[in-house]
Amino acid sequence: MSSDRPLLVAGSGAEVLPEVWLIDARTIGLPDEAALREHARKRSADAGASFSSRSYRFPFALVAWHTLAVGVDIERIEPCDEAFADSIRTPDERAGGLPRDDPDRFFTSLWSSKEALSKALGDALEYDPRWLEGPGAWPEGRSGPWSAHPLELGPEHVGWVCWRRDS
Repeated sequence: MSSDRPLLVAGSGAEVLPEVWLIDARTIGLPDEAALREHARKRSADAGASFSSRSYRFPFALVAWHTLAVGVDIERIEPCDEAFADSIRTPDERAGGLPRDDPDRFFTSLWSSKEALSKALGDALEYDPRWLEGPGAWPEGRSGPWSAHPLELGPEHVGWVCWRRDS
C-alpha cells in the first residue's frame, strides 16, 4: 500500500481529524474500476474505524475514516453549463452569480463538497443540493458540529472531505 498517498492524516492537535487517502490505480497496477473499488473497500476495512467513506473517479479513489461521521468525494472536472449550476446551488448561492475564473472547476468543486457533506450526514441520496449549503462558504471550514476541507488533487480533479467534530 506504499503507493496510496495520505492527503489528510489525523493529528495530535485539539481536533481529531479524519484520515484521507488517495489511491491511484495506475501506480499499483489495478486494471479497472472494479479492482480499484475492491482495493479501496479493503483499505477502509483494514482501518477498523467506526466511520468510513469512499469515492471513485477511475483511476483514482478517495478513502476516509474517522471516529465520527465522515464523507468524502472526488470528481473529474467536466464542463458545467448554467442549468447544471442552477441544479446544485441554493438560492443564496445563485444570488452570487457565476464565477468569472474557471467556472467548471468552481461548480465541480461545489458539487463535490455537497456530495461529501451529504455522505457525512448519512445518505447522499436523501439530500437535495439546492437546499444544502456548500461547505466552501463555511467560515474557517466549519458549520455547527461539522468541518470541511478541500483536497488538493491536481489540475483535472477536485475533492472534499467533511466530518463531524467531537468538540
